[in-house]
Amino acid sequence: MLDRIHLEILSAIKEQGTVTKAADSLHLTQSALSHSIKKLEAQLGTKIWEKEGRSLRLTGAGQRVLTLANRVLPQFSHTELLLNQIAKGQMGSLRIGMECHPCYQWLLRVIQPYLERWPDIDIDVKQEFQFGALGALLNYEIDVLITPDPLFKAKVEYIPVFDFEHRLVVSESHKLVNEDYVLPQQLSDEVLLSYPVEPLRLDIFSQFLNPAKCTVKKHKNIETTEIMLQMVAAGRGVCALPGWLVDEYSKSMPIKSIRFGEKGINKQIFVGIRKDEQNIDYLSDFINQAKNTK
Repeated sequence: MLDRIHLEILSAIKEQGTVTKAADSLHLTQSALSHSIKKLEAQLGTKIWEKEGRSLRLTGAGQRVLTLANRVLPQFSHTELLLNQIAKGQMGSLRIGMECHPCYQWLLRVIQPYLERWPDIDIDVKQEFQFGALGALLNYEIDVLITPDPLFKAKVEYIPVFDFEHRLVVSESHKLVNEDYVLPQQLSDEVLLSYPVEPLRLDIFSQFLNPAKCTVKKHKNIETTEIMLQMVAAGRGVCALPGWLVDEYSKSMPIKSIRFGEKGINKQIFVGIRKDEQNIDYLSDFINQAKNTK
């Protein structure tokens, strides 16, 4: 019935838009591609697609096959890559997805000694603010997920690698600079700078302002840590970052971090991996290196 080529054909049709371009991308003739789908339709007893002028429209059955293709084809590619690397005597590749935007500097400290120990491992880091990292991990598009907010799934194991405190960052001339901790009401006149992430995913909102039914005067998005801290240092606003990161930047910038409330906001960084890959040596060593890097 369903073969891999059928999944590849529908995926190519969706990506390329026409039968001709899809056939070219798969190194097939147009007639061979069409014949393969007609044979499948005969076996299934239902249409996979219908022609609308020069374009094609997937039927309900075709959409089901495409959904399967989107889930299964990345796993085929990932397994083939690993098998090819094994055949060539290579160890593998490590594709890292980041959901902790300010953790990039920490990750660099993890990667440097790791690369020295694993010279045959290729590393790629995907750091995108709208990146659906958990889905990418489950679909074999990445191998490791770095996140402070794990979404627990049956097929994924999260390993905590270090603890940190989320803190408010202000300039050295800010009116709150000498406070031991800040209360939600004290931020009502502040301009809050943050990464371009939905407010509900920001700890300053979900764990500090929203429970107290408070908010800030204005919320602005800044994409890079350095620019955000330059704005804070210039008195253009406040932000919330891991305490360890602020400690590093405060050595060269006029900024200071303050605790959120008397108890603070305590967080952990997790490394997420697929459970069926727990015993891969170079993945285990990456996790150990992450645990030992502060």
